Amino acid sequence: MKKEKRHALISQIINENSITTQDQLLFFLEKYGIKVTQATISRDIRDMHITKVPDFNGNLRFVVYHQDDRDPVQKLLDNARIVAISITQVHFLNVIKTIKGSGNAFGANLDELDFPEITGTVAGLDSVVVISKDETDAKKVYDMLAKYINTKEVEAS
Repeated sequence: MKKEKRHALISQIINENSITTQDQLLFFLEKYGIKVTQATISRDIRDMHITKVPDFNGNLRFVVYHQDDRDPVQKLLDNARIVAISITQVHFLNVIKTIKGSGNAFGANLDELDFPEITGTVAGLDSVVVISKDETDAKKVYDMLAKYINTKEVEAS
């Protein structure tokens, strides 16, 4: 099977099923009579920009990433409304808690922006640490994001 047709089938499988591992994807492909190696699946995942996102139960599943033509700042702020739970400024750091499984993607959104107030980010499963060079820059980051994070209690130190 040609790569383009395999990619279309992979996209269909991912859209119709909750696929959480490459082995599951291989299993579904075999049900359609397609035998490929783990290396081929890994390349397909990379080429198709397949990523994992949390489903409604918080379990990570594959989705095909589609190019987002929104302005990167607007994309970050929209995502903050959806996945960010809280933000806390601690000296020159901001700690952002996210819904389970969204920390890495939200950190990547921040990294995309190349804000001068952000020296770097460290992201995990459900949190992002935003590092600034000083408290003034950290406060600017906090002020930008805090109004978009839907929390009952947003803290600043």
